Amino acid sequence: MHLEEHFGSFYYMENSCKFTICNKLINYIYKMRITTLSVCLVLFILSTSVLNAQSRRIERANQAYEEGEYNRAVELLREAYSSVNDFELRSEMIFRIARSYYKLRNPRQAEMWFGHAVNRNYPDPLVHLYYGEVLKMNEKYDEALEQFEIFSELVPDDPRGPNGIESCTLAIEWMDNPTPYVIEDMKFFNSRYRDYSPAFAKEDYSVVYFTSTRENDISDDIHGVTGEYFSNIFETRRDRQGRWSDPAPLDGNINSRFDEGTPSFSGDYTAMYFTSCRVTREVSGCQIFVTNRRRDRWERPGRLELTDDTLIAAHPAVSPNELTLYFVSDMPGSYGEKDIWKVTRRSVQDSWGEPENLGPEINTTGNEVFPFVHPDGTIYFSSDGHPGMGGLDIFKATKNGDGSWNVRNMGYPVNSPADDFGIVFEKDTERGFFTSNRGRMNIDNIYSFHLPPVVLNAGGVVTDRDSGEPLPGSVVTMVGSDGTIMEMDTGDNARFRFTMLRPDVEYIFLASQDGYLTERVSVSTAGLERSREFEVNIAIQSYEKPIELPNIFYDFAMWDLRPESKEALDRLVQTLKNNPNIVIELASHTDSRGGREFNLELSQKRAQSVVNYLIENGISPDRLVAKGYADSSPKVVDEEISSEHSFLPEGQPLTEEFINTLPTEEQREAAHQINRRTEFSVIRDDYGE
Repeated sequence: MHLEEHFGSFYYMENSCKFTICNKLINYIYKMRITTLSVCLVLFILSTSVLNAQSRRIERANQAYEEGEYNRAVELLREAYSSVNDFELRSEMIFRIARSYYKLRNPRQAEMWFGHAVNRNYPDPLVHLYYGEVLKMNEKYDEALEQFEIFSELVPDDPRGPNGIESCTLAIEWMDNPTPYVIEDMKFFNSRYRDYSPAFAKEDYSVVYFTSTRENDISDDIHGVTGEYFSNIFETRRDRQGRWSDPAPLDGNINSRFDEGTPSFSGDYTAMYFTSCRVTREVSGCQIFVTNRRRDRWERPGRLELTDDTLIAAHPAVSPNELTLYFVSDMPGSYGEKDIWKVTRRSVQDSWGEPENLGPEINTTGNEVFPFVHPDGTIYFSSDGHPGMGGLDIFKATKNGDGSWNVRNMGYPVNSPADDFGIVFEKDTERGFFTSNRGRMNIDNIYSFHLPPVVLNAGGVVTDRDSGEPLPGSVVTMVGSDGTIMEMDTGDNARFRFTMLRPDVEYIFLASQDGYLTERVSVSTAGLERSREFEVNIAIQSYEKPIELPNIFYDFAMWDLRPESKEALDRLVQTLKNNPNIVIELASHTDSRGGREFNLELSQKRAQSVVNYLIENGISPDRLVAKGYADSSPKVVDEEISSEHSFLPEGQPLTEEFINTLPTEEQREAAHQINRRTEFSVIRDDYGE
């Protein structure tokens, strides 16, 4: 069982070890009848010895922490912890243990220790920021949100607080609305050690290089930072059956007894750039090296002098033409802990120019690492500074027309609450590999990803608008903004279906049938990233009888159209455009009140006002006839009217005589309102033939 699982007991046993030794010694002294002065002298010497030993342990632990040897620091800090009595010192040790676990990307242990630090009221507000980060990495977004809010209150000017709050909200949204990428664990690549940063090493993508800390024949030294073997570059090959070979370390000049990794290749795969942390007389930190392939072997690599020897230059990403090299560094001018920089040159024979920072749209106060250059110019990178799901997230950066960057989180499931980084794409497809330490063990593993092809289809049924019944034998025409025109008969079941619609196209579906008005439904495939089956049901209207235009309004005794009438008339304009072969009569009806001559004139002017509106909106006058009927054609109550007005029996003409028999003024007014209407009838369907 791990020591941290017994943390609570340490609080009550701070000096148990020291006092146990002292008690045994006192008993021994008593038995030997040593004088009181001698006892005190021995106890003083013992106490001094214990304190000196304790001080040395703490000093070694803090030195390991300051030097970034976090695996060793955790071990030493926990060893020294039980012998410390001072409350503030113990709190500082707890914080450093938590921070070390965070640096080791062990969020479960980090969460526990940061929690202890918070419970002890550790004074530095950063404890809430870091606690929020590890809670987020453990998918505890609600609890993380609380810590980010506390940090924002304590340090209102620090952007990391609002960024953490936004990250929690977005993470939940991304998980509720995942992208269509399909993710698979590459078990052939992975081991029980850290395997990360894959790169394609051949143009047909059948060879993959990646970084691993697994056992090898080069060195069995253990890294003080990670507690694992030093990393090397490994190779695996895919055969014709699609099976990958057992990974093997590169032969020759590439790997050393120090760390090597993060390979990147030129477009023709003859040059490889990689990171090496080898220690020589000239170099004492991680730097970028380049090597060229000669026949089947890599030449002795040479170091690129991009930074001072004491600064980091790592994670190379070279453009296909080898004229731009992106890399990660902490050199002066960085916006955060580690930034992405670039150098350029005019030709492969020229030297690299001065490093340029990619700027604040890419780089943040956190870490931007593991860049990858897509052949189309898009840059992918990982960051813990941009809003993300937890740990490192993978981002996609594209250039706008003005040269600025548009940075977008790739969302779930490519990203997760864990660390996600080191992505690589095939040239012409949304497919490749990336690294993640998601899962119970928090170990870096390589995953594959691909975006399934988007399949777009549309189908539905053609029905009678009044009855809702299917209309067999209808014809549906699909017209696309890309010039596509397809037509099909709905057959006996009145159904239709069009397959393989194209992305980013506006489609119109037109349904027609003898004796019916052609109707249209629009569908857009713009911006769709997922397969979709559009349900396109089209109801068409029979014109065997007059068709009432709802919501046509005039002021009392006037014929000018009120503004709210125009929406219904715009739909009629579209109907006439969908049916260019019909000629219609516009009929206006009044109620029976008022003089016959006045009502005839009023209804005629109202019908003409509708015709004028249609002409103004592009309908030929030859297709329009205005007719005022006054009260000569009372409305016949249909099923819909009867269901809405129970006092009106279905089939009853609303004559003046019938209306006068209704018992209330309210009912009589409702009947008069129904008679006041505008209708159109199709009087010809051969216009233009």
